[in-house]
Amino acid sequence: MTWVILTGRQNDLDQVATPHKIITNRDYLAHPALFRGQRPKVINLSNNYGYQSRGYYASLLAGSRGHKVIPTVETMIDLSERKLYEHALPELELALNKCRKDLGGAFPQKVCIFFGIGPSKIWDRFAKLLFDWFRAPALEVHITDSAEWASIRKIGFHPLARMTEEEEKRFLQCLETYTNREWRDTKGRTPARYTFATLVDPHEELPPSEISSLRYWAKIAEKMGVEIEPITRKDLAKLANYDALFIRETTSISNHTYRFARRAQQEGMPVIDDPLSMIRCTNKVYLNELMTYNKVPVPPTVMIAGISDLEVAAQTLGFPLVLKIPDSSFSRGVKKCETFEELKTLATEWLEDSDLLIAQKFIPTEYDWRVGVLGGQPLFAVHYLMAKKHWQIVNHKANGKPDQGGIKTFTLKEAPAHVVETAVKAARCIGDGLYGVDLKETRDGVFVIEVNDNPNLDHGWEDSGEKDEVWVRLTQWFLERLDRPGR
Repeated sequence: MTWVILTGRQNDLDQVATPHKIITNRDYLAHPALFRGQRPKVINLSNNYGYQSRGYYASLLAGSRGHKVIPTVETMIDLSERKLYEHALPELELALNKCRKDLGGAFPQKVCIFFGIGPSKIWDRFAKLLFDWFRAPALEVHITDSAEWASIRKIGFHPLARMTEEEEKRFLQCLETYTNREWRDTKGRTPARYTFATLVDPHEELPPSEISSLRYWAKIAEKMGVEIEPITRKDLAKLANYDALFIRETTSISNHTYRFARRAQQEGMPVIDDPLSMIRCTNKVYLNELMTYNKVPVPPTVMIAGISDLEVAAQTLGFPLVLKIPDSSFSRGVKKCETFEELKTLATEWLEDSDLLIAQKFIPTEYDWRVGVLGGQPLFAVHYLMAKKHWQIVNHKANGKPDQGGIKTFTLKEAPAHVVETAVKAARCIGDGLYGVDLKETRDGVFVIEVNDNPNLDHGWEDSGEKDEVWVRLTQWFLERLDRPGR
């Protein structure tokens, strides 16, 4: 593996300080053929990351040359203004304040974090989280402390030119630690062309793929020169060791799955699910607006922004109707209301946690179509049958395990063309990753109920119609993006 370090000036970093190749960002920009045929990892230590500066262009063009780089231009932009990173502050400040006791009750005005490593082990939790959010070689965090709570006033880059002698010494130690831990352990067999990480939670009750299904995929992928390795939420620091990421945990933008997706994207890795798809698919309010704008048929819908909207919903949709929390999965946060009193009680409760809800016309069917779409093309088609004596495919009982309905499989040729075409149109509104589109087929037409960014994919279930072609195409999706010229 080739490491390349970019500096603003020739004398910013002594070549004897590190075994890695050091060149100026000027030379890197002026010689696009450098490292051609290689896939170096670039550490951009420019003194200025401002928009359209040499440091900015170095990271921008590293991406076009297929070189992995930190920081990316996205990170540079994120840290250019406080309002662009303030969404990260609540989680960071929570981790920061957990350090108070070990620090003796008070915080310094500034702390420098190098490659996710703080000045002492006390800072480990905070430093790793900061690196998760903003993957940059050197960051300085300005802290405002009070008796009860320490807040973050500013996060910024800490260039080599401003480092003290002691800081530079620690920076070089952290650089060595970071580059050493990026090496992948060699295996006692012929190495695969690529290694894909698969994020799993072995204890998840309703995972999108069972471990046995992922093992089945691994056997197929191995024949295509790909090694599949399971990772868990503890392995974020190792993610850069891999070439691609397939997330097989239920996704949420408020937990580690989003951070994994975001990190993979920053590394230039093909990823399913990508962060934008997660954002788009996890919010039913957004999905309804997006589908309506693109003329994809959806059930009649009313937005609920307050109790005053309930009368409109009742008059427009009638009863029973379905009330939904925008961010929910596996039929959670989706309930049927038989009367206005039920609607008002439930909406009042849910509006305490969400400023918006959506109400939709109840469309009873014995099954939902689920059409898998990958890269804008249909992948599989199945019926998800309703849970026993229930109107949804999953019945989340108050006590005990959730009850799921059965499945009926089809080949893509057997599935109705208008159902598949509608599903593909809906998925293409989201992106070119892997999506599961849920549809209801009625006498009045086909309606898209939901587009899932993290659809179920299990051997013997969703792949029953198209067989191994499902797993071959999944592998090929990643390979096509890894093998693109200039990557």
